[in-house]
Amino acid sequence: MNFVAIDFETANSSRSSACSVAVVTVQNSQVTGSFYSLVRPADLKFDYWNTKIHGITADDVRHQPDFAQLWPRLKPYLQQQTVIAHNAAFDFSVLRSVLNVYGLETPSFKHFCTVSMAKRVWPNCENYRLSTLARAFAIDFEHHHALHDARVCAMLALLAKDEVRVDNLEQLIAKLKMRVQTFRAC
Repeated sequence: MNFVAIDFETANSSRSSACSVAVVTVQNSQVTGSFYSLVRPADLKFDYWNTKIHGITADDVRHQPDFAQLWPRLKPYLQQQTVIAHNAAFDFSVLRSVLNVYGLETPSFKHFCTVSMAKRVWPNCENYRLSTLARAFAIDFEHHHALHDARVCAMLALLAKDEVRVDNLEQLIAKLKMRVQTFRAC
């Protein structure tokens, strides 16, 4: 199993308001690396509910790098990889938005959603929230911390591989009849 798990937190309802980002790399079914950073959004407007969820405030990110400054460090984690996210539509829309806001080069990678994967592997769960699945597998984590969320997302893919009894990500995707997409900027 070789892939990268990604997670974003946002400051407000705008998808371009990323205030933290994390990636976790998995090679040969082992977590081999990670990257985490707070991000200073272009607009330092933080909505009450977003802060209530993740605890990040404008003061926390005021002196942090913006996404354009982080991109040279983050892009190599994604380029030519299979990237997974829990509720991928959200995370990839955030990535799309910040790339567009800063006029950054779009990375080339394929991606899929671990919510869709979990629904196929564990069809009888009460729901497919990251916190519910983590609790079901006794994974302790700080929910809505981007690094913790990315790590749990990666762990779920590894647990799914074992549950479905396959050797690699390609076999998992094929056996589950998962839809893998190519990331696009628009």
